[in-house]
Amino acid sequence: MILHRGRRVVAALLLSVVLLTTACTPKAPGRFDQVQKESTQQKRGQAVSKTATQGSEFNKLFPDAGDGYQRVYTQEKKGFAEAKLKKGGKDIALLSISDTTSTPSTAAKFSKSTKKIGGYPAVEVGKTQTAILVGKYQVKALSRDSSFTASDRADWLKKFNLNGLAKLQ
Repeated sequence: MILHRGRRVVAALLLSVVLLTTACTPKAPGRFDQVQKESTQQKRGQAVSKTATQGSEFNKLFPDAGDGYQRVYTQEKKGFAEAKLKKGGKDIALLSISDTTSTPSTAAKFSKSTKKIGGYPAVEVGKTQTAILVGKYQVKALSRDSSFTASDRADWLKKFNLNGLAKLQ
């Protein structure tokens, strides 16, 4: 009986020593640790301009839901806001507003536009996206379902509070 208790004590003592030595051993740096450190300390080359508009400012400019459509905000960050447009529980489209201050090439694509929606230059990107440029802001409608056509995208872009967006500048 004493021998059995002694084994338990020795086993518990050994287990404690093993846990203590492995827990206190410094972890060797991984191959990505240095890159992570550099990228988090880097100040220039950031993705979003300091002068970009807060995404929360855009939310009030999105069109209201109705006619069987439901608007669900999905993302909001500095310079960008996005909402899903749903109908019958199905994702039909994505609607977004982005500040092009951080991405000047985005605004440049509108310079050759001959099409206008709501009085603003418009471009079609592929078969599923329509965008307009309101000052420095790109307003985009992206079809997620084939039932949401280019005509639907144009109609929804007109439903944004474009005058309010133009005044944000």
